[in-house]
Amino acid sequence: MTILALDTSAKAASVCLASEEKIIGEFFINVSLTHSQTLAPMTEQLCRNAGISFDELDAVAVNVGPGSFTGVRIGVAAAKGLAFPRKLPCVAVSTLESMAYNLLGSDCLVCAVMDARCSQVYNALFRVTGDRVERLCEDRALALTDLAPELGKYSENIQLVGDGAQISFDFLQNSLSGVTLAPMNKRTQTASSVALAAFERLKEHKTLTAAELMPVYLRLPQAQRELNLRLGAKQ
Repeated sequence: MTILALDTSAKAASVCLASEEKIIGEFFINVSLTHSQTLAPMTEQLCRNAGISFDELDAVAVNVGPGSFTGVRIGVAAAKGLAFPRKLPCVAVSTLESMAYNLLGSDCLVCAVMDARCSQVYNALFRVTGDRVERLCEDRALALTDLAPELGKYSENIQLVGDGAQISFDFLQNSLSGVTLAPMNKRTQTASSVALAAFERLKEHKTLTAAELMPVYLRLPQAQRELNLRLGAKQ
């Protein structure tokens, strides 16, 4: 089985071709260009270099959020566009969960944190033991002040991953011991980790049609929140 995995949920963008036996290839870029500029060329070139056409794919996987509202929409739209005409099954992967797969081979607690602005983070906790990832809580949006007591319940090594890792570490390091930043090469979400998480979903037959595949935001976009505040003030 060959799958194409995509990630555009934050500043970095990546695309990966993988089989159950190996990572066939991966392109990763972390620059200021928008994902609408980089994703399609990377996908096309990766498949061309690997000698695999879109019609030879067995499934498409994508990080569906949380993350950048625009970035998540671009990734999901690309996955739907590839899957729909070919009737390919889609695998929806949590951005936070995909990052836990960066630490496969470790024995630690993974605290995945993405910067949600306004002193908030998108967060979930996972325990990684060898090649097994265990989810400890659902994806959520919470304040940094609420993250500290949550992590204080654990006495094990805690690895911070995600684009909110640095701000979380700066906030937590004076109040908690045992919390460390994951190495730079394992801190950012990647399409290869999306693929690893997706194969677990495929084993459990947890797939969606292209029409069913949707973004997961966890909270309303800022523009909608501001509109709701204005409307509430007028009432």
